[in-house]
Amino acid sequence: MNGAAATVVLEETRKTFAGPDGGTVAAVDGITMTIRAGELTALVGPDGAGKTTLMRMFAGLLRPDAGSLHVLGTDVAAAPQRVQDRISYMPQRFGLYEDLSVQENLDLYADLHGVPQDQRRERFARMLEMTDLARFTGRPAGKLSGGMKQKLGLACTLVRSPDLLLLDEPSVGVDPLSRRDLWQIVRQLIDQEQLSVIVSTAYMDEAERCARVFVMNKGRLLAEGAPDDLRKQARGLTFTATPPDGTPARTLQARLIDAPDQIIDAVPKGGNVRLTRQPDANPARLDALLHDAVVEPRPEELEDAFMMLLRRHEDRTAAPAAPVAVRARPAPGTANGSSDKPIIVVRDLVRKFGDFTAVASTSFDVVRGEIFGLLGPNGAGKTTTFRMLCGLLPATSGHLEVAGLNLRTARAKARGRIGYVAQKFALYGDLTVRDNLEFFGGAYGLRGQALKARVTASLTQFGLEPSAQSGLLPAGYKQRLAMATGLLHEPDILFLDEPTSGIDPLARRAFWRTITALAEGGVTIIITTHFMEEAEYCDRIAIQDAGRVLALGTPHQVREQAGDAAMDMDSAFIAIVEQGRARHNHREAAA
Repeated sequence: MNGAAATVVLEETRKTFAGPDGGTVAAVDGITMTIRAGELTALVGPDGAGKTTLMRMFAGLLRPDAGSLHVLGTDVAAAPQRVQDRISYMPQRFGLYEDLSVQENLDLYADLHGVPQDQRRERFARMLEMTDLARFTGRPAGKLSGGMKQKLGLACTLVRSPDLLLLDEPSVGVDPLSRRDLWQIVRQLIDQEQLSVIVSTAYMDEAERCARVFVMNKGRLLAEGAPDDLRKQARGLTFTATPPDGTPARTLQARLIDAPDQIIDAVPKGGNVRLTRQPDANPARLDALLHDAVVEPRPEELEDAFMMLLRRHEDRTAAPAAPVAVRARPAPGTANGSSDKPIIVVRDLVRKFGDFTAVASTSFDVVRGEIFGLLGPNGAGKTTTFRMLCGLLPATSGHLEVAGLNLRTARAKARGRIGYVAQKFALYGDLTVRDNLEFFGGAYGLRGQALKARVTASLTQFGLEPSAQSGLLPAGYKQRLAMATGLLHEPDILFLDEPTSGIDPLARRAFWRTITALAEGGVTIIITTHFMEEAEYCDRIAIQDAGRVLALGTPHQVREQAGDAAMDMDSAFIAIVEQGRARHNHREAAA
């Protein structure tokens, strides 16, 4: 195919960067690909696959070190500005000016792109209508929810009509409702403007919507094709296993994923486990792993093929290292930690910021060793609830008890019994892995031999290289280090605030294997996430919106409340939030 019939053509393209050991790392390692015009194309792959490097090269921000790269028929190395004049690029961290209003951000980006005044009115009106931001033109960007910020970022990217739109993981950190809205906008642009769009994504359901998918790992191109063609690679290898009554799906999933010689992938869904077996799996070994689970074939999906390609390229023949079981400390007032009392008690919790109520009369309990998911759209109040549970934010009213301690009277003491991993990991990038662990261990009050022993155990538990510089670690390893720092003092409760945001499916599997082991060791897990598939690992979940709890129960109970116990969690989440908003609007209209 020649360049005129394509938006992007690469031939043996290579891009290297300086490595941590003084050598070089090939972020893009001799890739040849052709991306067709007028289509929606996906780049998928784990952290470090080279997706963002490729996107920056397409945008003319990086030059290839070898090979050739033509975008819209132009040699990027020879004329990057000519390419930039015809494309729009939305990077992962799009720079909105938070003190400026929605309209002022649009005006600023139109000025930067030299959009003529006579074209702005029509273009702005179109973007505001598509993003449903017309009602908020005077609101400061910093006051928007995460999903609205993403939509404003897309609108600012499209203040001019480009020949090619580049979106680098546009839906990272936003809830399913916002993701759905974002993709409706992209689909509308493709249909109405015949726009060529290239998107990198960690969501396989997003890649399923694309005409063509390129699967990458470690700078190499593993496969390309239409989603239907790619998923055929897993045909005959995909099954659904229903665990016996009383066995959590995550327990069966953990057993399966620990046997990579037999199982390519396993993930909980709908109370069952979706699994993909190895083509040469031993029937007797499989039967032993599945025990008395009921197993039925299921249609293969793109994610099955994606995981198959990655496992094959990684050549993972050894079982993942199971984390060392963490022994939770006994709760106050008990002999050995056993107690019928919940480890977290929330009663009529309220938090106000001036006249705005962020959390309204929320109540729930969490028991020891439970994995409890706190879910909700961007701006729903879950982060505020989360921060109050951690003792980082005082409640306006209500009762809050953590690890047997009242947070109104013993907040500092309660903090010593919890671990916390923030969405943006608070690591010191210039320090080594060991230095970070020793610093955080000291902050938790560990000293001398106790600190040394815990640091050594954590390095082994999470498979970390002690001398590695923290800031140069891949995202998945930074996540491991953040988990290690939060667990150094062996807390009763571990709080995880969107810990898998932007993490690929491979890293998410390893992360949840760790969480399952921690819960089995008696640690209570409280987690917020926008990956609804992760709700399936939880014992119970709460869905919040506008500061109120709309649903509370097991994943099965929540799906039933949404209208169908067999639906996926994304659909259940959207249904419950939309039902809640409809009831709220009806009450307001009747008032």
